[in-house]
Amino acid sequence: MQKQVRAWLEDGKVDVFLAYKMDCGHPLPHAFTRERIDETEDLVTGPARYSLEKFATQIAARHPEKKIGLLARDCTQRALNVLAVWNQLPAEQVEPLPVNCCPSALKSHADCTYLEAPATGDVKIQRGQDPRQSLEAVDAQEGPERFARWMYEFQKCIKCYGCRNICPVCFCKDCSLEHPDLIGTGNLPPDIPIFHLVRAVHMAGRCIDCGLCEDACPAEIPLRLLYGKVNAIVKDLFDYDTGASDALSPFSILGDKPTLTPAPLLAVSQE
Repeated sequence: MQKQVRAWLEDGKVDVFLAYKMDCGHPLPHAFTRERIDETEDLVTGPARYSLEKFATQIAARHPEKKIGLLARDCTQRALNVLAVWNQLPAEQVEPLPVNCCPSALKSHADCTYLEAPATGDVKIQRGQDPRQSLEAVDAQEGPERFARWMYEFQKCIKCYGCRNICPVCFCKDCSLEHPDLIGTGNLPPDIPIFHLVRAVHMAGRCIDCGLCEDACPAEIPLRLLYGKVNAIVKDLFDYDTGASDALSPFSILGDKPTLTPAPLLAVSQE
């Protein structure tokens, strides 16, 4: 991997390559460049995971002439597809370098294979529920049982915004989760369950099932399960597999050319 990235930089295939560099014993996101080519000797692929796609989006918006390379797990490629569909990151500006999926350093996700249920492991059981259980198992429960479980999960939220901040496909310039008329600021806990239901609606047709939000959540809310449900609804209604290709999302309206500004949502997804 180090030799490949060095070759790409020396040959001019990319102007910058996003990966990880060991710093004080921890792999942190780093931008490798031709000017500091020797740093590629310190390049690592993990095991920690960050949203490299977010960095790529910001670089592309400020430097549209730059070619950006980055490590690409399965979920990264899905995120790149979604970002291209939503006019955030032109596909032609990015050169992904595939890397095998690996468990997160924080939680025990077995891999990031698209739409494959997370493997069960050593997880905390809350209200008798396994946060890694399948959507089918949740849907098989009685309505009052599901309602009680999710209200319990939502009331644990401390509104740290970690789920939003780490998400590779969160890119709105004005976030409705900070709108004072919708989500009260300075109140802990936040109004239940408005915060997470609003975010879940926004994740419909956008969540690429990377699990970063769940990794970041200090309250261990099973967000991957929640967003998996809304994506399952999108699949059922529109036969749309989020991130599987660069096909238009049922919730996006695009021109012929990416503009690096948030694509407008349909009215139903803005409310």
